[in-house]
Amino acid sequence: MITDKNLIQLKKYLVKPEKRIKLKDFDTEYKGKALNKADSELLLENGRKHLAEVQDMLYAHNRYSVLIIFQAMDAAGKDGAVKHIMSGFNPLGVKVYSFKAPTSHELDHDYFWRHELALPSRGEIAIHNRSHYENVLVTKVHPEWILNERIPGIESIKNINDKFWQQRYKQIRRFEKNLTDNGTIILKFFLNVSKKEQKKRFLERIDDASKNWKFSLSDLKERGFWDDYQKAYEDALSATSTNYAPWHVIPADDKWFTRLAIASIIAQKFATLKINYPVVNQAQKEELQKAKVQLMTEPDSDKPKKRKG
Repeated sequence: MITDKNLIQLKKYLVKPEKRIKLKDFDTEYKGKALNKADSELLLENGRKHLAEVQDMLYAHNRYSVLIIFQAMDAAGKDGAVKHIMSGFNPLGVKVYSFKAPTSHELDHDYFWRHELALPSRGEIAIHNRSHYENVLVTKVHPEWILNERIPGIESIKNINDKFWQQRYKQIRRFEKNLTDNGTIILKFFLNVSKKEQKKRFLERIDDASKNWKFSLSDLKERGFWDDYQKAYEDALSATSTNYAPWHVIPADDKWFTRLAIASIIAQKFATLKINYPVVNQAQKEELQKAKVQLMTEPDSDKPKKRKG
């Protein structure tokens, strides 16, 4: 079972609400003995089929929407996780958004605006590859970028202090609380890759011609801020993991385990929802039976009837 607690102890990856965390206390690689890559891939394949069935029911139930958020350092495997886990879903009910640096038009709105436009409708799943959290992550490492938002009262970097960030965390909690109160299930994943593994993957992108497009010098530049990013993530995850929108810190050095763990957490959450296929009333059942009788009495032949005369 993809949700077997004996195979994957999901609670160890949960960031408990109102608890200050250190990322060094979370594993970056799978250290258990119950799983290997081959077994994990088989479990994931079965898990995809299960998630596809649940998605179909979610769509028919039409009460909940699901927002899945991925955040990570470069080369942690976000794209691969989306591709492998979500491949079994019906694309009509799933939308994937990858957020880059905001455009000038997007900067003319509050920082939630472009993410609100990408929220899922009822019955749908939306996956945000990077998200509104970039506004307390990359901007915390590079606070000068906040000035591009032209916020009243923020005239220089000196105005971007701890009070400013605490206010942003509060805004995010309020934003997510409003979503969950109105039927959106939020699942947030931080893919916890080690600096050593990131180096390995960067080198692979440089040496493999088919992966060259994935690497840019800006990736290497941001790697130089590794410790700053780790601190920014610790602050954000600690301040915004709540009972209604929890964070999960997933080991990302072993891609096969990363994908299985994420799929397991999604499946576990779906299992707690009271969703089902709509039940028709008696009048609708009678209409269905009438339709059945009509269909059963139709001739099976597709040949056109011969005209008389």
